[in-house]
Amino acid sequence: MEGLESYAPKAFYAEGTHLRYDWFDMNFLEQLWAIARNTLLESIRQPIALVVVLAGVLLVIMSNPFSAYTMTDDNRMFVDIGLSTVFVAGAILSALLATNVLAREIENRTVLTVVSKPVARSTFLMGKYLGIAGTLTLCLLFLSLVFLLVDLHGVMDTAATPFHLPVILFGFLALLVALGVALWCNFFYHQSFTAVFITLGVVTLAIAYALALLFGPDFKSVAISASFEPELLKAVGLVIVAVLVMASISLAASTRLGQVVTLTGTLGLLILGLLSDWLFAREIVRLEKFMTVAGDAASAADHAWLFTCKAMYAIVPNFQMFWMIDAVNQRHTIPFDYLGYALIYAAAMTMAALAIGTALFQRREVG
Repeated sequence: MEGLESYAPKAFYAEGTHLRYDWFDMNFLEQLWAIARNTLLESIRQPIALVVVLAGVLLVIMSNPFSAYTMTDDNRMFVDIGLSTVFVAGAILSALLATNVLAREIENRTVLTVVSKPVARSTFLMGKYLGIAGTLTLCLLFLSLVFLLVDLHGVMDTAATPFHLPVILFGFLALLVALGVALWCNFFYHQSFTAVFITLGVVTLAIAYALALLFGPDFKSVAISASFEPELLKAVGLVIVAVLVMASISLAASTRLGQVVTLTGTLGLLILGLLSDWLFAREIVRLEKFMTVAGDAASAADHAWLFTCKAMYAIVPNFQMFWMIDAVNQRHTIPFDYLGYALIYAAAMTMAALAIGTALFQRREVG
């Protein structure tokens, strides 16, 4: 971890070209911060993070022309495709990062350098999650800002539709500045290109989006309220929250499973969670209505199936509650109390996943 010595707390000390911890002088919060910080620095440097982000950017941009053939509402199609791309990219990246920062350490037995010290495995796992969550947040903010810029540009559904020049200019300059600074820092200061590009790109893209809101397609000044969509911003935020829940599940799975199985299971659970209302909630409503009418005539199999559906509906994360695109496209307001409920649900699911992961990790042989 080159270049970190000047930022390290007193509990760090240099050993060769690596940074080590003096765990005996650290309390719980210091241990958690040290693990989270170094996990963030390690995962944000992973080439896979840059690959997924760039692939997501390309797909989001290409979603704009691909959405121009719906014959009805092209912008609605773009919002569906673009935000779905951000969601899936985040889910894939969460599984890849989880296996990179934990499963690989377990396989290489480098985790022994930490868990052999007076550091609880629960602290180690929580620190890993916080580091991964930080990396995912940066990557998803990068993708989300690109999505918001392309949405601000709008779908060109006819040949007469003008280009939104401020979006193109400011967006291109934001990426160019981030690229140039990342190349400069990598070449002259040996800093990670991926880390600098993604981190600085979030800042420059945010500035580009804010500036683009001030102008129309022909650079004429417009009111921010004319183009700013707060409901779309809420929907993007909920997607990021959903991916962070997926990250906790991926990390819990990676304590026992390999990369391929973790990735497959993460995507499978994502699909199941998006279909949770259709698969389980609908069946629960049907069975409850049937039992109300049937009364004592309902069989034991019906009661068992109802119990199973309720159990599955409670256990499987309901990712549909984080998917607010229908509300955005139908111009409905997303209430703040709903956002609060969604955040509480996400926190509960995250803590449950990390608790299961800790239980699995406690019995995992790492020596």
